[in-house]
Amino acid sequence: MLDWSDTKPVARPLPPNIAAPAADATGLGAIERGAARVSVDEKRMINARADVNQLLPLKYKWAWEKYLAGCNNHWMPTEVSMQADIALWKSRDGLTEDERRMLKRNLGFFAASESLVANNIVLAIYRHLTNPECRQYLLRQAFEEAVHTHTFQYIVESLGLDDGELFNMYREVPSITDKAAWALKHTQSLDDPAFATGTPEADQQFLRDLVAFYVVFEGMWFYTGFAQILSLGRRNKMVGIAEQYQYILRDESLHLNFGIDVINQIKAENPHLWTPAFQDEVRAMLADAAELEAAYGRDTIPRGFLGLNAALCEQYMHFIANRRCAQLGLAPVFAEVENPFPWMSEAMDLKKEKNFFETRVIEYQNGGALAWD
Repeated sequence: MLDWSDTKPVARPLPPNIAAPAADATGLGAIERGAARVSVDEKRMINARADVNQLLPLKYKWAWEKYLAGCNNHWMPTEVSMQADIALWKSRDGLTEDERRMLKRNLGFFAASESLVANNIVLAIYRHLTNPECRQYLLRQAFEEAVHTHTFQYIVESLGLDDGELFNMYREVPSITDKAAWALKHTQSLDDPAFATGTPEADQQFLRDLVAFYVVFEGMWFYTGFAQILSLGRRNKMVGIAEQYQYILRDESLHLNFGIDVINQIKAENPHLWTPAFQDEVRAMLADAAELEAAYGRDTIPRGFLGLNAALCEQYMHFIANRRCAQLGLAPVFAEVENPFPWMSEAMDLKKEKNFFETRVIEYQNGGALAWD
């Protein structure tokens, strides 16, 4: 049994004529020669010393547990058979034109979005989130985003779709472009080499990025896409794609919960950042995101099909937006609304996100087969 309690700092004198450098939060600065050992109390989410990622002693065990959970849920898209999907896609009467439109727009959105999320992790979040156990999880998440991008390549290749159309859709379909552009502005500011946390303004900008990508992108926008594809799987259509999306949903649920925990931990350590004005700004971000998603729903399913239409997708987004507000300790942005897709609980119960990996119906290891009965 490992003992995390030995955190006593040990000071060592500096060599002659060597000055101690200023604490560096990125992990790219000079090593602080002779510095005391890192103690648990010194570890923080942002604005902490990070010359080398000192994983032990752990401070945020929830972050380490999420890293382990992600490792335990490893899967690869090529483990899922696409034969039934290929036959259905090639069949003249296999899918309606509305279903085909939805599927292609859905794939087009996700193909770009997973890359945007990965870029944000690697180019922005990792640099400024100074806790080592959180950085360990980010490394795992970055790999999972790569697996998700691989998934869409595998689907496009299996179905013989136009890869140029699908992977360039974020530039060609306005409702997809609008969402990508909305989120990118947050990464662009953090990716500026001159950007650094440490002031209230910069720290709030970092929180905006976390809200944009973890709460909105992965915690709201992806969920409409999951509902669309899983609704096909429930009707025994495109079951291979639906199975892969269910694995992605499980990954994204963990990503979302990690992001919520990070935001709430930063709030707890820096309460001066969570001002009433900033809370109103975050609520406005979620409201704007819900409107962008409503436009995307009208674009992807303009006429709707069995059990699914744009109005229900918009209602679902209002339900989820209010749920995200509650997780952040904010007042809801929409009037109370029922979940229009209660069957989504078969894959993930939004009311039990903290126990996601303790629920029998959604346990999986190494891409085991999923049942749609």
